[in-house]
Amino acid sequence: MNVFTDFEARVRSAVASVNASAELSQAELARVTVEPPRDPSHGDLATNAAMVLAKPLGRKPRELAEELAAQLRPDADVVAAEVAGPGFINLRLTPAYWHRHLGQLLALGEDYGRGAPTGRRVNVEYVSANPTGPLHVGHCRGAVVGDAIANIGAFAGDEVIKEYYINDAGAQIGVLARSAYLRYREALGESIGEIPAGLYPGDYLKAVGVALAIRYQRTLLDMPEAEWLPIVSDYSIDAMMLTIRDDLKLLGIEHDVFFSERTLHADNGGRIAAAIEALRERGFVYQGTLPPPKGQTPEDWEDREQTLFRSTEVGDDMDRPLVKSDGSYTYFAADVAYFADKFARGFNEMVYVLGADHGGYVKRLEAVARAVSGGTAKLDVVLCQLVKLFRNGEPVRMSKRAGDFVTLADVVAEVGRDPVRFMMLFRKSDAPLDFDFQKVTEQSRENPVFYVQYAYARTASIMRQAEAEGISDINFSSLDAETISRLSDDSELALIRKLAEFPRLVRQAAEAKEPHRVAFYLYDVAQTFHSQYNRGKDQPDLRFVRSDDPILTTARLGLVQAVALVIGRGLALVGASAPREMR
Repeated sequence: MNVFTDFEARVRSAVASVNASAELSQAELARVTVEPPRDPSHGDLATNAAMVLAKPLGRKPRELAEELAAQLRPDADVVAAEVAGPGFINLRLTPAYWHRHLGQLLALGEDYGRGAPTGRRVNVEYVSANPTGPLHVGHCRGAVVGDAIANIGAFAGDEVIKEYYINDAGAQIGVLARSAYLRYREALGESIGEIPAGLYPGDYLKAVGVALAIRYQRTLLDMPEAEWLPIVSDYSIDAMMLTIRDDLKLLGIEHDVFFSERTLHADNGGRIAAAIEALRERGFVYQGTLPPPKGQTPEDWEDREQTLFRSTEVGDDMDRPLVKSDGSYTYFAADVAYFADKFARGFNEMVYVLGADHGGYVKRLEAVARAVSGGTAKLDVVLCQLVKLFRNGEPVRMSKRAGDFVTLADVVAEVGRDPVRFMMLFRKSDAPLDFDFQKVTEQSRENPVFYVQYAYARTASIMRQAEAEGISDINFSSLDAETISRLSDDSELALIRKLAEFPRLVRQAAEAKEPHRVAFYLYDVAQTFHSQYNRGKDQPDLRFVRSDDPILTTARLGLVQAVALVIGRGLALVGASAPREMR
């Protein structure tokens, strides 16, 4: 049950009663929201209905608000409906309503907050790093953000596929192969000296060189580059993808699909040609010239007649080249074919998780989505800003093994998966993130992941305490209303209200592609729960376990169980564990 959608329906019913003769469009009604008020002292819920509907109804906002409030006051679940400011309506609900909600939460158990199937097929593509080396900390943030977006979307009711696009068709693959070939010669006993500029210097390719030497012995040395290059390319890509998959597993990430860019270029780029031809038939591809752009000249601009995508007709700033002067396809042409492939696979929503340096790609990708799908597919681009690593406030030095960056594996090995996953989400993805190794391992309130996991562990500790008192084997899924009604303290009701935000929070995070909302919410729940626990230290009558009152204890244990269910599910969505004990 979603408290907010429940009362949105009640507010709309009130609107219909007040304006029986007026017709409102679905778009106008969709602007009506019910949400927690910013100041809890104002009430339990707040609605903007009068504010957003006054104009289409030709009414004054506050006058309309007074009439709506009058309609809502007789509701058996409403204690008070008060008009505030220019026309907001604040609602206070009966304790019985929150008690019923807690009972429903416990009955749903781990399915609390799960959305009904939406019918949307969503493709979330993330990481998609060039297969030229191990993942670094920059990839780490995109990996966590993308995985959490997929997890939350699936829980909210979407059919989600996690996808990795292997960039295995560009010039970087030639660089990788030549770098690996150099290490192959080294493995055979040659002295290769300093790694030449332009090749990858990281020690991680030594193992690839050794493996090539074992498999091919000295046979590659007798081949011209045209023969050994594709052999070494294929072997190196496979080796790097194994490394990347292992790196991702350290974060608990496993993709459903690994899509190779080379498949688009196979058969002389047949799939790219087909995608371009399909757009040409719709009038989106033409032969023409581009004016020289203002400011910095893009790498793919050429002063000649060329094959262009008419992307300005679908929201882009400029038309985009599809074919280079040498007849090969641009990188963007492969993007067009890749999106067309996703659309053909039946996805009606595509999510791209990219680094902040890809901000310039957003409009062109959105243009591709509109042109290929005829406007029927939705595309979201989530940009992830840089991560800066610190230790005790000092920048972390680069990894020698990697060559010029800190590897994801190094970070996870030092602090563990949970701090990495949680902290990568404890700031909005488009904001820079400072990651301090010391702070994320502190056992204090200042460390969000510890604070949240400690709250979950504390729920387990309370249950163990209750068992030691002889209170156990409680069937929380069918806790009776009379028992739950013993929860009468304002702070207990406040905790229920906070838990009741979870279904709405999940849906909003899924719609906005903002997994940080879940991390923030978990911190708020933990804070509310810890505060309630600490009140029991000062006021024994508020303790969760009361040996002198088993019925009240059962009710409070039901509340503790609800906290555990919400925090446990939330941690699972962000990809962190829910420990029953903190060690």
